[in-house]
Amino acid sequence: MNIKNQYKELKTLLVLLVFVMVTVIAGCSDSDSEFNTLVMQDNFSEDGAPNSDLWTFEIGTGDNGWGNNELQYYTDRTENITQQNGFLVVTAREEEFEGSAYTSARIITKGNFEKRYGRFEARMRLPTGRGLWPAFWMLGADIDENPWPEAGEIDIMEYVGQNPTIMFGSVHGPGYSGGESIGEEYELTNDRFDTGFHVFAIEWKPNSISYFVDGILYNTITPDDVTGDWVFDKPFFILINLAVGGNLPGSPDSETVFPQTMLVDYVRVYSTNQ
Repeated sequence: MNIKNQYKELKTLLVLLVFVMVTVIAGCSDSDSEFNTLVMQDNFSEDGAPNSDLWTFEIGTGDNGWGNNELQYYTDRTENITQQNGFLVVTAREEEFEGSAYTSARIITKGNFEKRYGRFEARMRLPTGRGLWPAFWMLGADIDENPWPEAGEIDIMEYVGQNPTIMFGSVHGPGYSGGESIGEEYELTNDRFDTGFHVFAIEWKPNSISYFVDGILYNTITPDDVTGDWVFDKPFFILINLAVGGNLPGSPDSETVFPQTMLVDYVRVYSTNQ
């Protein structure tokens, strides 16, 4: 082998080595490795109803004391929520039911799993269409004693179906709720949230909440960012729901196709081993 060929091979190896090093560094920098102890997971592996040891249903409409002028009636029917083929399947339907024009589902871990701090993540494929409003989020476990927004809310993933490339994460608390919430959008490039699965996560520490999509850090919120009390220092529980209509997305229109389905591959929570 002549000197010229040896030089070309050496140059190729160096380029490959640099590429591998950059890839490894980028993969390690997206998430805080201190959250490495799995403390809860649901892989939705058994067909049928969600695990009742972890999830409970919230039934009804916003007349129950929650909601944002949404149009759906939440049920526990298999037509609206079931586990199938390794996924949690949440389906919004256009149908007359108990005085509402749409049905869907909402489940919570309140009383079953409540935690302060950690990494909370879910792998999901979202629906599409104007008026659809899926969310993966958390509420303060003391909400019965301290009604919203005093109890606090952490939105890990919110999305409106008419904008299939954009999602957002935010916090709500006393003095910064509703339209005054603190958060940030994340927009996909050359991709959509309704055509494939994406991982939505937060890493929650005593004085910060960091937001990730597919391992990419896109925002961190600290006590200095909020305009009122920082209420994120106590246990929260998890919620998953698919709303129809409401203050944020508006109502479905003639181009919104029903039924629409949200798939959840898994939900996982990690803690530090310290």
